Amino acid sequence: MDSQNKISFRNYISSILTLIFVGWGGLTAVIYFALPYVWARWGFFVFGIMALTGSALPVVYFFHRRFPAEPPAESHVIVRQAVWVGVYGATLAWLQLGRLVTLYVILGLAGGLIATEYFIRLREKANRRPHMISDDDSS
Repeated sequence: MDSQNKISFRNYISSILTLIFVGWGGLTAVIYFALPYVWARWGFFVFGIMALTGSALPVVYFFHRRFPAEPPAESHVIVRQAVWVGVYGATLAWLQLGRLVTLYVILGLAGGLIATEYFIRLREKANRRPHMISDDDSS
């Protein structure tokens, strides 16, 4: 791996801490202090996405460091995959309002999001253009 492709955990610390504190703090405030109206419900979902994304970001980063891919994942891929975790959790919470969550819904939604991420990564690899050294760059 080139030194320019290495992603440091230090780049994510401020994002992780902000998402965790705002997400879990806001979620706690909505649960304890808000009345169950429409804006509180939307706040619950927004803070839930933030909390789950912030909590998943170090785990996703660790998995990409532990199991590197070729080409290595860039920072936007790591953030996108952490956001998928937040969206997954908020979607399950939303479906639970209508008592629609079953084992098949949990597995089907997870499979759909994993397939979506797989096809996005496949498209990124297909559109990847490696840097070519030309005669102008060699001098």
